[in-house]
Amino acid sequence: MKDQKIYMGPQTPETSLDEFFAGMEIKHVFLVCGRSIRFLRLNDYFSSLEERLGIRVTRFSDYKPNPAYESAVKGTELFRKEGCDCIVAVGGGSAMDVAKCVKLFATLDPSVSYLEQSYEDNGIPFLAVPTTAGTGSEATHFAVIYDGGKKLSVAHESSVPQAVVFDPSVLASLPDYQRRATMMDALCHAIESCWSVKADEKSREIAKEAIWQVLSAKDAYLANAPEGNRDMLLAANLAGKAINLTQTTAGHAMCYRLTGIFGISHGHAAALCVSVLWPFMIKHAGECIDPEGADTLRQVFAELADLWGTLTMQEAAAQFGILVKELGLDTLKKPDDETAGPVEASEEVIDELADSVNLQRLKNNPVALTREEIVFLYKEIFRRYGG
Repeated sequence: MKDQKIYMGPQTPETSLDEFFAGMEIKHVFLVCGRSIRFLRLNDYFSSLEERLGIRVTRFSDYKPNPAYESAVKGTELFRKEGCDCIVAVGGGSAMDVAKCVKLFATLDPSVSYLEQSYEDNGIPFLAVPTTAGTGSEATHFAVIYDGGKKLSVAHESSVPQAVVFDPSVLASLPDYQRRATMMDALCHAIESCWSVKADEKSREIAKEAIWQVLSAKDAYLANAPEGNRDMLLAANLAGKAINLTQTTAGHAMCYRLTGIFGISHGHAAALCVSVLWPFMIKHAGECIDPEGADTLRQVFAELADLWGTLTMQEAAAQFGILVKELGLDTLKKPDDETAGPVEASEEVIDELADSVNLQRLKNNPVALTREEIVFLYKEIFRRYGG
């Protein structure tokens, strides 16, 4: 996989984009963006691009969070119809997911489902401008889309953007809840990457650096300071690079349906799952299925404790739970939803959650989880956070 070009520094994002387009001799940009782009200064940049540089821009915003396969198909059809020669994604994980799919689908046979075809590097230039610091999607080779309500992963190494423009100013207007939840998404990515069965020395170093950067930038980022926004963008990108190598584990496998049932954000749900999974795995480290063995897993837990500045691995897991509470994410409701009452852990809901767990992600978990144990963990989430 080629190294990704990162634009960040004294130059403005506009200068970075100009440099990328000129270097690639781009004539027509396909811009995948949410409607919130109108509040960013980049909106003016793309609106004036044809007049300034003669580069046409076709915009595509016809998608929703957790984008559907049909939206990616619509985007691909528009990309072809307009004769675009470059893809730019401006937004969070959903924009990145749609753009990655358009990138992979663009040269395939439209008469056959794109999900049934093999992907290859088609050489279409692809640049990303993340507007949240959390998903790390700009650093990964997989996209999440939904087909008939079923969550699917579309993956190929060439779907990693060739270049990323980090503009800390785009985070200045980030809603407070989204700011906290996306930070926790980045942190969960890095933590899970550390203990994934696919982890190796290289990926763990990247993941540990990401954790250190998240914890170091946390206060300035939560205060919406420019340097905090800058550092959190870089931390999330590192966490994305880590999971690109290892993928996520049971924490993410368990979190997806929580978002759908309770309307909380992905990062919020992931934080709740990791907060119960981490101490459970410490307790059951002796049941490790990772070929590296239980001693290596315990060493990983010890290294996480060092990053948190705690004496024991149990204290580190507890500190994570304290952080969830300090951020106001210790609930299965959106923090600003004052109308919702306590959440009941009915057998029907527990069964629905357990049935939704991504089995592939469970294979990455170093401690095997039975359905009974997954049910136990969900009940523990309800006990702690049901309200």
